[in-house]
Amino acid sequence: MTIYDVSMAIQPGMAVYKNKEEKRPLLKQTTRGHVTETLLTMNLHTGTHIDAPLHMVPEGEDMAVYRLDQFMGKALVVPVPEDVDVLTGEIIQEVMAGLNTPVELTGFDGLFVLFKTRNSFVDGFDPNFVYLAADGAEFLRAGGAKGVGIDALGIERGQADHPAHRILLQGYIPVLEGLRLKEVPPGLYTLIALPLSIEEVEAAPVRAILLEGSCDFLEG
Repeated sequence: MTIYDVSMAIQPGMAVYKNKEEKRPLLKQTTRGHVTETLLTMNLHTGTHIDAPLHMVPEGEDMAVYRLDQFMGKALVVPVPEDVDVLTGEIIQEVMAGLNTPVELTGFDGLFVLFKTRNSFVDGFDPNFVYLAADGAEFLRAGGAKGVGIDALGIERGQADHPAHRILLQGYIPVLEGLRLKEVPPGLYTLIALPLSIEEVEAAPVRAILLEGSCDFLEG
């Protein structure tokens, strides 16, 4: 079985949203005798992470609103042409029409949809990263997507009031940001992206992996 690690490595020089210094993780290591310990200080939106409704929805729920099974199951890696800047509903439809999968897909019901764009081939922060438009989010929500992921540090940029976030999060559709999909061919996979159990917060880091094929123990 092939396992793809699609998470960002946490380290001080990693790419962070808009190159904001306050989002860079700090690791302070101390050694006393034979014992070494490290203190990690990190924004919950740094690296690969899941957003909860509280992040963008006034009085929205925190990470506790999600069930663990929402982060395990079938996922579709969708290849996006290099010249696409914005994932509109129309663009997503066009890409899906040309995508060959082992099974016939009817909408996104039960699938965690992961967009592989040119973002995956950029190591630093690109202010012109590919993002999801409001009507793209509407299209995914209407199609029954279980979750939405993207290979950028944000799912949208420069959109007043963050409509793509709000459309998905108000529908309790998890948003997975900061994926690394460079080595992953398009197609169907099994996703495991369990968030850290942190109480009363709007986001949580994850170690996301993709497994080729299906896993019987997740199919029920």
